[in-house]
Amino acid sequence: MKKSLVALAAVLAAGGAAAQSSVTLFGVVDASVSNYSTKSEYRGTNPLLFGASRKQSQTALANGSSSSSRLGFRGTEDLGGGLAASFWLESGITNDDGKTGVAAFDRRSTVSLSGGFGEIRLGRDYTPTYWNDNVFDPFGLRGVGTSLISRVGDSLSRKGGTAPNGASASDNYARASNSIGYFLPPNLGGFYGQFQYALHENVKFDESVIESPSKRGSYFGGRVGYANGPLDVAVSYGSDNKDSTPLTATTVLTPALAAQAFKNRINTFNLGASYDLGAAKLFGEYSSARNKFDNVTTLGALNYVNSVTDKYDGFLLGVSVPVGPGQIKASYGYLKYKAGQNPVVNPALALFGNPELSTKANQFAIGYVHNLSKRTALYATLARVRIKDGQNNPTVFGRVTTGGAPAYLATAGWAPRSSTGYDFGLRHSF
Repeated sequence: MKKSLVALAAVLAAGGAAAQSSVTLFGVVDASVSNYSTKSEYRGTNPLLFGASRKQSQTALANGSSSSSRLGFRGTEDLGGGLAASFWLESGITNDDGKTGVAAFDRRSTVSLSGGFGEIRLGRDYTPTYWNDNVFDPFGLRGVGTSLISRVGDSLSRKGGTAPNGASASDNYARASNSIGYFLPPNLGGFYGQFQYALHENVKFDESVIESPSKRGSYFGGRVGYANGPLDVAVSYGSDNKDSTPLTATTVLTPALAAQAFKNRINTFNLGASYDLGAAKLFGEYSSARNKFDNVTTLGALNYVNSVTDKYDGFLLGVSVPVGPGQIKASYGYLKYKAGQNPVVNPALALFGNPELSTKANQFAIGYVHNLSKRTALYATLARVRIKDGQNNPTVFGRVTTGGAPAYLATAGWAPRSSTGYDFGLRHSF
């Protein structure tokens, strides 16, 4: 049961109307014994390695395999006239080693004003496109059962990581910082929606050599849906401008061409639905992502800026079945990657894609949650990923594993083939 901290509310209100305010401490502590493994297969030209395979594995005490471990504070104040002010500060914790605590509220840090018009929310918050991936996955994007759709979306957008083809990355997949969000009011007969714009906060300048990074790092997206009785269906779209380095006059043909900074945008569309039959709840989602970026091609003494688009299309089917005090979960996911090509280097492949780089993957996951109480549960999950095609192409689906540190071999000639993982854990919420 979540505890209302009246004393803390009084302090935060600084002598304000404490009787009309509330502050709540909440959190989840989730730990599991987890195992992860990846398998790579040799597809190169060395005859001594034909048919060979290599495996990496790891066993760890993980956290957040059923529900993200966290600690947070949230509160609200009734302003009268149907208005309310609220805040939400939430931090991820690593209870397996205790090294990460409330040092930053990177999961969510928002302040909002709500009323009959809906809600305006400012700060770091979940993106609209992330919600469909989360709500319509029976595993809630946690542990080894996390959907392929989510794994690739996170891989493309991860801050400090590298997306396929060398495109740089930011962290606007699950959450966006510096965001302005609007939520429709809850009294629309089952219809709901949210819209979000994340500011880039870049400095604009006027200079002929390089382009002002006016939009890099920004995000905008929206989600609308309908929930009534057993049915919940929603569609969302988002566009993420990735962090990138401007091109200078020395790397392109002319200063005029230099105005085209290295652009890297990920556009995501997804449609999800769930239907509760009572005896079982069905889930489904379709997702499509387009990673469009520029690169520089040198032909002789000339350099060209060209646009390339990588395509990711996938779906998820899932089910959850209540069994006594517990619940059985299962899901199947499929994802296809089609590699974009540079039109200057090869116009034919730019039109039809390169089958040598295209990759397919599928995943099956099954799990069981046994509720010991409303706040405490035991759980177990098993998942397996299979990757097809994509010969010698570990960079595309290199992060499509069931979790942990084991990675597919990046050595030339080795191709990613499969990943297996399991979680056995205990979850407690308060």
